[in-house]
Amino acid sequence: MLLCIDTGNTNTVFSIWNGSEIVATWRTSTEHQRTADQYYVWLSTLMNVRRIEAEITEVIVSSTVPRVVFNLRVLANRYFDCRPLVVGKPECLLPHVPRVDVGTTVGPDRLVNSAGAFDRYGGDLIVVDFGTATTFDVVAGDGAYVGGVISPGVNTSLEGLHHAAAALPHVDVTMPEKVIGTNTVACMQSGVFWGYVGLVRETCNRIKAEYGRPMRVIATGGLAPLFNQGHKLFDAFDEFLTIHGLVVIHQYNKEQGNL
Repeated sequence: MLLCIDTGNTNTVFSIWNGSEIVATWRTSTEHQRTADQYYVWLSTLMNVRRIEAEITEVIVSSTVPRVVFNLRVLANRYFDCRPLVVGKPECLLPHVPRVDVGTTVGPDRLVNSAGAFDRYGGDLIVVDFGTATTFDVVAGDGAYVGGVISPGVNTSLEGLHHAAAALPHVDVTMPEKVIGTNTVACMQSGVFWGYVGLVRETCNRIKAEYGRPMRVIATGGLAPLFNQGHKLFDAFDEFLTIHGLVVIHQYNKEQGNL
């Protein structure tokens, strides 16, 4: 079986692919101090709880946090007796080469999202990923990543607001009952929710106008359904888009004889 590891700045997702479907997915906080042994104890315990007995023989990693990659490599080598495929490294082949400015390094999460989205939805897409940052990835008609937009993430913005203004509390992100808040929490929730609805809508509209062709908007990330309540910002929501992208890239490397 294939172990897919998606490491973001806040959380790391482990998913097991059995060749035809995802059989389990777990999420943990991203901590660069975590050792390979700690990863294995945590993962093997969860596999036992789910009674997953099949052996992991292959590993693919996408990480926006370079410091965690070493221990994930050790995890694959020591406990699964394999060399992991790491997206963004020269030895990892991509189904579609990105077309960006010379010398630009594209984040592995954006490469993976583009590969997964193109495989499922075709080309001419905007992929909106609600993570630590809110990213907009433009996927061309042939599947290539051709650029995008990076905005502060929802929770990142809330944390920044709280730290910059000591009197403002931590609040949950939710759709407010009214736009005009009548208390501090309601005011903050309205500002965040409607602010991000406007950000997503305006950014996508401007991308579409500049791109000059019809485009579909695909959303992923935990907060995507929240921002689609009653306001059709997206054509589809795909919870496991990034994991699917990892599977697609891994399969492509196998087909090319790179594994």
